[in-house]
Amino acid sequence: MNRRSLLALPVLAMPAVARAQAFPDRAITLVSGFAPGGSTDITARLLADRMQGFLGPNARVVVENRPGASGTVASDWLRRQPADGHVLMLNEASSHALIPHAMQGGTRYDPMADFTHVAVVANGPLILIAKPNFPAANAAEAVQKLRAGPQDDMPYASSGVGSIPHFAAEAVAVSLGLGGKFAHIPYRSGGLMVESIARGETAWGVAVLASAAAQVRDERVRGIAITGLDRFPAFPNIPTLAESGMPGFDIGNWFAVIGPPRMPAPVTEALNRAINSALRDPQLNDRFLVAGITPWTRPNTPADTRAFFQAELDKFKGVVDRTGVRMES
Repeated sequence: MNRRSLLALPVLAMPAVARAQAFPDRAITLVSGFAPGGSTDITARLLADRMQGFLGPNARVVVENRPGASGTVASDWLRRQPADGHVLMLNEASSHALIPHAMQGGTRYDPMADFTHVAVVANGPLILIAKPNFPAANAAEAVQKLRAGPQDDMPYASSGVGSIPHFAAEAVAVSLGLGGKFAHIPYRSGGLMVESIARGETAWGVAVLASAAAQVRDERVRGIAITGLDRFPAFPNIPTLAESGMPGFDIGNWFAVIGPPRMPAPVTEALNRAINSALRDPQLNDRFLVAGITPWTRPNTPADTRAFFQAELDKFKGVVDRTGVRMES
């Protein structure tokens, strides 16, 4: 190799190095697999607004909605995108922990092998809500009313077939000995689901709290009970189902950021640092809590995130087995 060739080597290497050092060099797209107005969309927009400030002075994170099949359409799309960190997804438990077990024949993607697991963002508590004139004075009476059996005026709404609210509502029915007995009306998002209950088109449902918090505060829907084991700080007077005649009932949701497979480690780590910095920001924490979301506080490296995904994938197999609900691919 002559001297001229040797001098050229650093010049040839510089563009790749510069690109790595300059990440992000254009706007980052954060995809939500659900329609605007639902809990995933709300969480994505709150996170995008804060995390971009920790990626550099000119960084931009833009939310794009790609709804369909409870997040699985967006998930399948994401795995085929360039793995440079400029296209990400805020996913929830349904598309990566629940539906892989529930869909007959499985999903087109492997929830562990086909993605880069960047960071967990938040827990999304679920809440049993009912139409304003639901005939019960409190949570215990509401449970008894449901336990009395389905009636023509008691269909439940969900944010889509295969969504966490769908399976949580069926888990409520199973716990009452009435699995598969209530009519199910699916909607395209959590926001549309809550509106159907507010209008009395459906009688009840289990919603991600972020989708229903504003309507519960305004009493457009009745907040009956939280489906996890702990009350939510912003709604301390709303009991849990476990307190209201369904001991041990505990189903919740979560949100996390993922990317296409085999993203470079430096890019994944930069995104992870920005997300964790945003989650330590008091302003974002306050906005999450007002919206009905609990910021993630546990260890949250990419390795932690991957281990969390695997544990949730294992856990939700039990939810699918209990409800017996299956989806057509």
